[in-house]
Amino acid sequence: MKLPRKNRLRASALGALAVSGALLLTACGSDNNTGGTGGTGTNTAAKNVKCEGAKGKLLAAGSSAQKNAMDLWVKNYMAACQGIEVNYKSSSSGEGISNFTKGVVSFAGSDSALKPEEVAASKTACKTGQGIDLPMVGGPIAIGYNLPEVKDLVLDASSIAKIFNSQIKKWNDPAIAKLNPSAKLPDKPIQSVHRSGDSGTTQNLGKYLGKAAPNDWKYEAEKKWPAPGGQGANGSAGVAAQVKQVEGAIGYFELSYATSQSIPTVKVDTGASAPVAANSENASKAIAAAKIKGTGKDLALELDYATKAEGAYPLVLVTYEIVCDSGNNPETLPTLKSFLGYTASDDGQKALSGIGYAPIPAEINAKVRETIAGLK
Repeated sequence: MKLPRKNRLRASALGALAVSGALLLTACGSDNNTGGTGGTGTNTAAKNVKCEGAKGKLLAAGSSAQKNAMDLWVKNYMAACQGIEVNYKSSSSGEGISNFTKGVVSFAGSDSALKPEEVAASKTACKTGQGIDLPMVGGPIAIGYNLPEVKDLVLDASSIAKIFNSQIKKWNDPAIAKLNPSAKLPDKPIQSVHRSGDSGTTQNLGKYLGKAAPNDWKYEAEKKWPAPGGQGANGSAGVAAQVKQVEGAIGYFELSYATSQSIPTVKVDTGASAPVAANSENASKAIAAAKIKGTGKDLALELDYATKAEGAYPLVLVTYEIVCDSGNNPETLPTLKSFLGYTASDDGQKALSGIGYAPIPAEINAKVRETIAGLK
């Protein structure tokens, strides 16, 4: 069927992104678990969101790890600020940053802070300023697996590294058996699944393995998957879907993708008195120890991936909203500040715990709010 002329003329990157984002908002997939909290969040948000000056459309793209948080935030915000559209295209951190530096979107979501070369590239889009990192979403990176025979699985950093670099190939490998003495581990091959595109979640997994298992994970922590073997899948949703469908599979994704699809997750032996489960509370204990390493208005964080603190889940990520500190589009700036002001608000952050994320620590979040208020 031939498309109407109006649609055929939508050739610009900006228009294409708007259409894609709109489709994402209206077609919630099975990996979205925000339905149980949306009503409460919406009622609270409608009372407290500051909509003054906001108007039109706000386009954003990037990290799929924060998709479920963004879906809930967008739903609440648009319910409170009638007539305003916020379109967040969930793809990958790399694609989000690329769209941001090209000036296609007002902000990008990324699971990793901007690199120096990305900051330099952002200056073209930011006119009088540059891109900065605002930590907005915290949470555990879950290691999900598909073994119907095993209801409770413990791994440590070394065994996780060896699984994902294809050194451990069977589920009954002695290294896994030692960590799970009471489990009936099957004599089945392991099918590891990783992100096929550039991914901040991949980079955070690499940071964790490089710090906690340096003898077994020799790769640089980059967004592109570095190790041999395994199978690639598109986005966190794609990795979760593969693990859900393939018996013997194991993969990594943000926790809400596991909870929404009832995928069991690994407990991590950190060297503390007991293995630590992937949940919001345990991730918060690890994120609370983060320090700001960014300078000026940049609020990039340094996380302790090798922590052995009791109850602290070490495999965590923080997703950043990347914005221009100055030189933002004056037409969209009020809406940008209004929307991000909501996501960083008490209401916005409290909504995270109910969907498998961890709020940003209060001291750091206070600086995020201050920075958002000062965007130009």
